[in-house]
Amino acid sequence: MLHKLIYYLFRYPFFKLQLGSIGAGSKLLRPTITGGKRIFIGENVYVRKNTWLAADPVTGDANCKLVIGDGTYIGNNCHIYASSLIEIGKKVLIADKVYLSDNIHSYENINVPVIDQPVKQTNPVILKDGCWLGENVCVIGAVIGTNSVVGANSVVTKDVPDYCVAVGSPAKIVKRFNPSSGTWEKTNAEGEFIA
Repeated sequence: MLHKLIYYLFRYPFFKLQLGSIGAGSKLLRPTITGGKRIFIGENVYVRKNTWLAADPVTGDANCKLVIGDGTYIGNNCHIYASSLIEIGKKVLIADKVYLSDNIHSYENINVPVIDQPVKQTNPVILKDGCWLGENVCVIGAVIGTNSVVGANSVVTKDVPDYCVAVGSPAKIVKRFNPSSGTWEKTNAEGEFIA
């Protein structure tokens, strides 16, 4: 009980000053924050230990932001780095060690170490309401649809539509909810139902 009181007396006001906004009931446990004034967190968001939340316009986008919707849960040791836009919807479930990025390191010039090449902008990362990302998932420049599931250890670089299950590296759709039958059915990699 005392530790909760200490958290709200000292940590919550600190985050409120450091971030663009943070909603009531949200808890951040020892995060690393970069570009805090560009980070907007809704109500009842829970961010576990050692997660890095960044909104840093390294590619030149002055409107860079990271938005996390109400009721979202983010696990331990996640790395969420927006250089333009990462938007996480409401009630999203993110397991431990998940990586979300709307940018990549350039590697075109073989005569220059990758670390010395510029960061390139990709598409925004959008996680729609109710989706679930399993442990060690990477999402780079892609949209994950409403209530979709991405299996552990998957790498997503292409959009996953609503109500799908995607797995693998690169991630492929293997199942999708069929509203006609009211059941989850197998699909091809594009999400088309297999008869």
